[in-house]
Amino acid sequence: MYRKVFANKVFDRKVVLITGGCAGIGRALVLRMAQAGARLVIFDLDRASLDSLVQHLQDHLNCEALGLECDVADAAAVERAMALVVERFGGIDVLVNNAGITHRSRFIDTEVAVFQRIMAVNYFGALHCTHAALPSLLERRGQVIVLSSLSGFAPLLYRSAYSASKHALHGLFETLRAEHRDAGLGVMLVCPGFTATDLRKNALVGDGSIQAQPTLTLGKVASPQDVAEAIFQAALRRQRLLVLSNVDWRARLLARVFPALFEKLLPRLSGVKPPVAGD
Repeated sequence: MYRKVFANKVFDRKVVLITGGCAGIGRALVLRMAQAGARLVIFDLDRASLDSLVQHLQDHLNCEALGLECDVADAAAVERAMALVVERFGGIDVLVNNAGITHRSRFIDTEVAVFQRIMAVNYFGALHCTHAALPSLLERRGQVIVLSSLSGFAPLLYRSAYSASKHALHGLFETLRAEHRDAGLGVMLVCPGFTATDLRKNALVGDGSIQAQPTLTLGKVASPQDVAEAIFQAALRRQRLLVLSNVDWRARLLARVFPALFEKLLPRLSGVKPPVAGD
């Protein structure tokens, strides 16, 4: 259930661009921002889902919205899409780098092409979008929100490419924040825990093929709506880091202070069983 917006007008009429906005956390955040009066731009690869979501926003939330079919891994496509956004809306106030993919396979069984694909979407996708939007964001003293993961600061079994991409995001965006600390640019890294999204349904395996993964069973699995609400509230405060996880700050502390113990607990914390040969 979405919370009602009361007197808060922080995002009213602001231009909010969300990548991977047709499903999961991205879609929930689109709807939450629309509730807050924002004007929405949605990047996704599914044209039918884009059209349906934009129609829903217009019909039910009286929201001005634009859906653009855009592969964030394609730098030229991102540049063209951003130019269209600036032409139509005049600029961008908030960029949410949400688009991402995952995999499940041992490092030894994972082809290099899988690493390249994961990095192309998760890391370079965020880089492309932020690089293209940055002049407008700086002009408007805007905000960049980046969907990372618990694996952005701690290892996660059978997700070496995914974890590497999230670590890279932290390096990039923490540096970006430092470089523009006096320019009014907000940068928030968000580290959700296990969330009920469709990400696992399109997970890659070691040879690059897609294979749906079993639902994780560790602790309470968060809903996209609850994660979106937490992101929204943190964005209001222009928070720097938001950690949302069933193992939350304790896992982060354990990984940093007692890394050997953390590694022993990884199979349970990861919530997955080892992939067998042929997976």
